[in-house]
This record gives sequence, C-alpha cells and structure tokens, in this order.
Amino acid sequence: MCGIVGYIGPKQAQDVLISGLSKLEYRGYDSAGVAIGDGACLTVRKKAGKLANLSSELAATPLAGTLGIGHTRWATHGLPNDTNSHPHATEDGRIVIVHNGIIENYLSLKEGLIARGHTFKSETDSEVLAHLIEEAYSGDLYEAVRAALGQVRGAYGIVVTHVDHREIVAARTVSPLVMGVGEGEMFLASDVPALLAYTRDMVFLHDGDMVVINDDGFRVTDLAGNELQRQIERVEWDAEAAEKGGFDTYMLKEIYEQPQALTNTLIGRLHDETGEVNLDINLDPGSFKRISIIACGTAFYAGLVGEYLIEQLARIPVEVDVASEYRYRDPLVSEHTLAIVVSQSGETIDTLEALREAKKGGARTLGVINAKGSSMTRELDDTLYIHAGPEIGVASTKAYTSMVSAFLMLALWLGRARGTLSEQEGAELLHAARELPRLVEEALKPERVEKIRQVAEKYHQARDYLFLGRGVNAPTAYEGALKLKEISYIHAEAYAAGEMKHGPIALIDANLPVAVLATESRLLEKTISNVQEVRARAGKVILILSDGDTENAQHADDVIYVPRAHEMVSPVVNAIAMQLLAYFTATALGKDVDKPRNLAKSVTVE
Repeated sequence: MCGIVGYIGPKQAQDVLISGLSKLEYRGYDSAGVAIGDGACLTVRKKAGKLANLSSELAATPLAGTLGIGHTRWATHGLPNDTNSHPHATEDGRIVIVHNGIIENYLSLKEGLIARGHTFKSETDSEVLAHLIEEAYSGDLYEAVRAALGQVRGAYGIVVTHVDHREIVAARTVSPLVMGVGEGEMFLASDVPALLAYTRDMVFLHDGDMVVINDDGFRVTDLAGNELQRQIERVEWDAEAAEKGGFDTYMLKEIYEQPQALTNTLIGRLHDETGEVNLDINLDPGSFKRISIIACGTAFYAGLVGEYLIEQLARIPVEVDVASEYRYRDPLVSEHTLAIVVSQSGETIDTLEALREAKKGGARTLGVINAKGSSMTRELDDTLYIHAGPEIGVASTKAYTSMVSAFLMLALWLGRARGTLSEQEGAELLHAARELPRLVEEALKPERVEKIRQVAEKYHQARDYLFLGRGVNAPTAYEGALKLKEISYIHAEAYAAGEMKHGPIALIDANLPVAVLATESRLLEKTISNVQEVRARAGKVILILSDGDTENAQHADDVIYVPRAHEMVSPVVNAIAMQLLAYFTATALGKDVDKPRNLAKSVTVE
C-alpha cells in the first residue's frame, strides 16, 4: 500500500515528488524519501515518520535536479526507521529503487547475493531488487530490471533509475502503477491523485507491464520484452474524487480494495509446493494449552471467527474476550496461555491494557495487527501483520476480512504443527485460502453489487434489523449488524440462528427485515429450519445463498447470491455482502458513511 511517485522533465523534481507524495500519504506514513538526479549524481534523502519530516529537511537544504523518484512507506519488512525507508540504493549509489509490494522469496535471494559479495544496509525485502538489478546491469537499465524481475516471486510496483541514464524504468505485478503523460515531461505514481496537479492524461499499467519513460515519451512492454500498446486515458476526476480512486466514499473504495488487501495478507505465507504456512513468528505450537483472543468491535468479531477456526483445525481450547472487560474480571492466565490481541491500529487502549494484563499473568502474546510500529507491536512477543494498508473509513472493511484471513492462516499453521490437521485437509484449505482474493473480486461484480443495492433500498426505512448465522458464520452476522448500526444508525441485532427461538423470535413481525447467512455449510438445513420460523411470523427474509442454490431461494423474500466457497473461508466472502448491504442502506438514508456520528477510527481513551 506504499505511495510511489516518479518524474522526468523540465521542472525541479523535488517539488513534483513532494507534491505527489503529499497526495499519497494516506497509502503509508511510516517514512518517506526521494532520490533526485542532476545528470552527474543521484542524491537520496529519506526520513522516518510523516512526510512533513522529509519536507522540512528538503526545504532547509533543497535537492536540485529534474529527474527523481519518491516513496511514502507502509512498513512490511523491517521497522519504520531512516535505514529501512525508501529509496534503496546499491553500495555505489548508482542504481536507486522504490518498491511497493512484497517479495516472497527475498530471503533466499538475499542469501545468494550476500554470498556473492553484496552488502545490505536495510532489513527490507525491497533492497534485494536493487542488488539483483546491479548484478544484471551491463549498460542497459531496462534489460537489467527485466532480468532481475525474472528471479522474484511476489507483488511489486517498482520504479528504478540509474545515474548514467536519463530515464526511469518501472514495472508492476499486483501492486498498482499509473503513468502520467505531460508535454515534454512524464510521471509515474501508485495512484492518480499524485499526478492531477500536472496532467490528466493517464496510462493505467496492467499486471506484468514494464515501462521506460524519458523526456521523449514512454515505451511499454511485457516482462518478456514484447512491445505493448496501452491507451492514454483522460481523467476528469476532481482532486477529492481522485483521492477516493473515483469512488464516492473512502469506505466504498476500501470495500473494493479487498482483493488487493487479501492478496497482501496471504502472499508469501501460503506455499502450495510444500503445503506449509509461513507466518514468520517465533511461537512454539506446543508451549501453550489454551488461547485467549482479546479485541474490541469489529476486531472482536474477527476473533470469534478465529475461535471457531482454531478449535476446529488445531483442537486447542479458545475463549474470546471483549478487551474492555478482560482486565477487570481477574482472568486466569499462566505461562501455558497464548493471548492473541487483535487491532487494526495497534493503539486501541482497551486492547492495549488487556495485553498488559495478560503479560502480567505470564502469557505468551501474539498480535494480529495492521499498523507496524504501533504501541502494541512494541509490547508483543510476536506480531502477525495483516498488511491491509491504511484504512481511512471509520467502519472497518478490508481490515476485518484481512484479520479473518490471518486467523485462517494461524489455524492452518497450528493444525499442521500439532498434527491435528491432515496433509490432505491442510492442502485443501490452503488452496481455498489462496482463492480468496479471486472470490472476493467475484463477489464485487457489478451485477451482484447492484442486487445488494436494490435490496438495501427496499428496506432502508426499517427501524430495526435482525441478522442470523450459524457456525463459522455466526460472527459474520454479528459483524453485519455492527456495520449497519455504525453507518446507518438503524437498530440491528444479531444472533446465532439457533438462538432466535430463545427470545428474539418475539421481535419478528411483518416490518422486520431478517438477513440470514445461509451459504453452503454442514448446518445449512438447520439454518433453513430457522428461516421457516421467521417466515411463520411474517418476517421479511433476506437470504444470503451460495451461487446455484435455487432450492432454498423459495424460502426468501429477497435473495443475495455470493460466490460458492469452502465453509471455512466463507466468512470472508460473506462479509462483502454484509458490508455492501450496510453501505447502500446508509447512503439511501443520506448518511456520511466515512464519518459516522460519535465514532472514531482508533479509540485511544478508555
């Protein structure tokens, strides 16, 4: 999710880069840096922290030059500090790169490079790319970049320059990259807002594209070196719309970013060839006898999915606690307890205090966290980063599905390590997890989104809503109700479907919409029985069904179909429908979904 800017032309590159990076700081604010060339040398300047730190230094001692590349970082590998900041240069400083993404095989590549005499300065995976390009370079920068990329696996948006060439070479796979075309000048960025002050003529690069830009224009090829034709498109967005990627709101943008966010969460961790999960945590799976998952709000519901997955796959007792209650109930904790805290920001005060309470009792601690360098990460024994990227909308979307995916990987890892999950079952679930970005992309197809919008508008005047789910999707119902409450202000409740008859059934009448998660699962028949109980009391049933389930559609007033998925990964796919139902209900009511009343993105007071 890092921000990238590149420039070549008649202007002072420093001004263009800082302007562009300021429009991309929402993509990463751990550090920022630039490399600027004046025809004789490339000078790198970078600083940890917000872009303002770098801007102040450059204002005091400007860098002259009309070619440059810049970066604002959302840390993945390596702490957010000056050394790990981008750009990264080779030992002689002649080749400089910026990179967005994750190089899956960087460790093996790094070991080989060190053995061949290369010296590394940072802890990042990105620096590997600079050294690979240096090794391949023999006078042609484009060919050197192409050769280097042939050795890497993973996701990248990479921008490279060399002191001997007045050109910039870039490439993308998974990570976004857009090129701006001006008069006698060329631009690169990871998102359109960075370029709108200078040009509205854009070329949106595709996966596997490479591009060379210089003062005369650009050339696009594939990774095999074949020339490609890419159309220049005129962008008519205003600046605010551009920051939202053309979407009306940050929340909708972030809903649509979920295939990318899930790719970032899963990439480099699932290995089909060995059937292994690599989480890069120093945790002994046999050192604890029970797990406590501690979180607030949306993260709490992700933890409930985690409870189900871990108990099913790893056969370890799990309990899930609301963080605000955990430290006040004198919890039973010992050195045989693994305490897992879940937080998008890593700053939620209730969860932070609960973490400290668990540590007092001797528990081993693990965090499922989005923000690197946050308060929790400094106190945890281990951290499983979800790499969802910055989330601007107050109501969590992509962070939630990434947290659930992280719990899926953790459950797989524990199950295989403890011998409770067979190799065949593990391989099946690993494949299902790998499919998640594709399934979520399918769930966001226009015809599916339009159907959800129609359902939302049909019931948007309801005063109350009920959400029901069973098994691993009971927490999905809780999350669906929370989303609706957060942004539409409609009173909504959620229950495990089998619990409805133990009280909530009294609420059901002809004015109550009841959204039921009834996708393919071993409890589907029982869920449909609960639906019949709703229908018998004239409730309005909205069924969320797996593709192709026409038999159960007869039990609904309205049907929302989602892609068919393995039961254990279905909470991620089903959450998309819940998010969109809440979103379109709120917009039909004219609510500000990005800034719902009374809520803050990170709750840092008790």
